Amino acid sequence: MEQQKIAETMRELVGAANVVNAAADMSPHLIDWRKRHTGTAACVVFPRNVEQVSRVLAHCNANGIKVFPQGGNTSVCGGSVPDASGNSILLNLGKMNRILEINANDNSMTVEAGCILADLQEAALEADRMFPLTLGAEGSCQIGGNIATNAGGTNVVRFGNTRDLVLGLQVVLPDGKVWNGLRTLRKNNSGYDLKNLFVGSEGTLGVVTAASLKLFPKPRAVATALLGFDTVDAAVQAGIALQSAFPGELVGLELISQSEFEISLRHAAKARNPFQHTPLWMVLVELAASTGTSEALADRLTEALEAPSETGAIVDAVIASSEQQRGDLWHIRHSVTEANGREGMGLTHDIAVPTYRIPDFVAQAGAALAEHYPMAVPVIVGHMGDGNLHYIAMFTHEFWAQVPDKMRMQRDVSHLLYDIAAAMGGTFSAEHGIGSLHVEEMSRYKDAQELAMMRQIKDLLDPNDTMNPGRVLPPASDGLR
Repeated sequence: MEQQKIAETMRELVGAANVVNAAADMSPHLIDWRKRHTGTAACVVFPRNVEQVSRVLAHCNANGIKVFPQGGNTSVCGGSVPDASGNSILLNLGKMNRILEINANDNSMTVEAGCILADLQEAALEADRMFPLTLGAEGSCQIGGNIATNAGGTNVVRFGNTRDLVLGLQVVLPDGKVWNGLRTLRKNNSGYDLKNLFVGSEGTLGVVTAASLKLFPKPRAVATALLGFDTVDAAVQAGIALQSAFPGELVGLELISQSEFEISLRHAAKARNPFQHTPLWMVLVELAASTGTSEALADRLTEALEAPSETGAIVDAVIASSEQQRGDLWHIRHSVTEANGREGMGLTHDIAVPTYRIPDFVAQAGAALAEHYPMAVPVIVGHMGDGNLHYIAMFTHEFWAQVPDKMRMQRDVSHLLYDIAAAMGGTFSAEHGIGSLHVEEMSRYKDAQELAMMRQIKDLLDPNDTMNPGRVLPPASDGLR
């Protein structure tokens, strides 16, 4: 009855058409896309404007109803589905999907949080501009979720994470108050930079309802290549050299292991191997420039690759000669997540270390897996230009089905690898966020004072723990107060 009452109240606040509580209607929102995290809720609420969000949060905060914000539900850390309590609401921003303004003179766009990332990319291109955030889930993820998780993607080496692309935000605070910081200024040194409190906060401090974002000149020239190497060290050294050779034009530098490449070829539709013999390691390189031609840029890239090819550091190379070939290369890279799901049970670790330490991490992680989990195949793909590796311990579905305590094994494998990254000055979460999956790691790897300051911010803005409880921060009982 309590759940029914919550749903009825939500209908009064936002309209009956914007609330669902039938099991069939809610089910797609109560499980993550990888089918690994599930929850329950009294209803799913689809507000249409910031005023409705404000009313919903004010009511929930005053009546002890927990709120779980959701965008495109593409989280891989259990951050976009509710917990198992049941008497909460799931707040989905999908109906707040208007592009409010595109200003080519200001190189900015202001949009609502429910806009699909791919739609923003397309709208920017139509205005002869580029919004550079790009990732595998761009066809379904929403910009509000990208902001909440500080999403990374394949262009970080040139344009930075989502944080670097946000100029201003509109946020509804847990008590329903609205902070309107939708500015497009590049320089504004008038006090604390409040927007950065909410970028990466995963909905624990409030709900992002709109954002002002940076746009960039549309590239006039693009050059893409897939390079092959015998060792990961040679791949990293070549990447460092390319960053020096093309400091303003290198936008993509992706590392792919042979194991990951072959998984994509097996499972991704229309994926084709551009090599006669698949190298042990590959680097996908992309350059982009706002002037010149793609042919001239490709010639410059070819020249830069001549010396390492002559010395044998690069064992093979494919330079895209058409947009179709470029798309084929990126198709292999962007298909890895779904392909891995078909291949087996992949325990993905979103680590980052200093770029030059990548070979050390790969060697130590591989040795640790071979010693403790010889049945696991190391599968590696990542954003080499910023040191972010998705290091995957791949188990067969048959083996994983027989594991008696899956949660414990997942935790043990993760800590084995995270300990290695931490010893190198790295992190256990580079771009995927914390969600509910990595709360334990926050206690294990974060400095106690750092956690205490985070808790103070949470307590100040959300003293009733209304927003996305159980995410990001360990419980206060862990001595964080």
